[in-house]
Amino acid sequence: MPESLHIVCPKCDAVNRIPEARLTEMSKCGKCHKPLFDAHPVDLTAVNFQKHITRNDIPVLVDFWAPWCGPCKMMAPAFIEAARHLEPQVRLAKVNTENEQALGARFGIRSIPTLAIFRGGKEISRQAGAMGLEDIIRWTQAQL
Repeated sequence: MPESLHIVCPKCDAVNRIPEARLTEMSKCGKCHKPLFDAHPVDLTAVNFQKHITRNDIPVLVDFWAPWCGPCKMMAPAFIEAARHLEPQVRLAKVNTENEQALGARFGIRSIPTLAIFRGGKEISRQAGAMGLEDIIRWTQAQL
């Protein structure tokens, strides 16, 4: 692993270089000065999706969901809580497939919720269906 990692700011989308040894510290964005990790998933859109997937040097776990989806609503609190357990080794993100239909189509999302892990701009694993906190953490760690 490199001595420093590129981390995309969840607030302003700026790419920051962080020494790997300082990743677990409360690092802040060099541009907007907000925390780079706040234990909350990042909302991704067609505008910022590619940058977060390709420029983060850590894996990105994406929840493809929709507001009308009952299982998505049930899983949402567990996914938020998973950010507290998985950051800063994994960035958690959400894509609202109702608003971002092109992203859902691009990745062939057929059922929601669907979790997908991206590393280096490529999808490395996918799991459809709602999961609880322990299952999200266990599945994510098993894929990495």
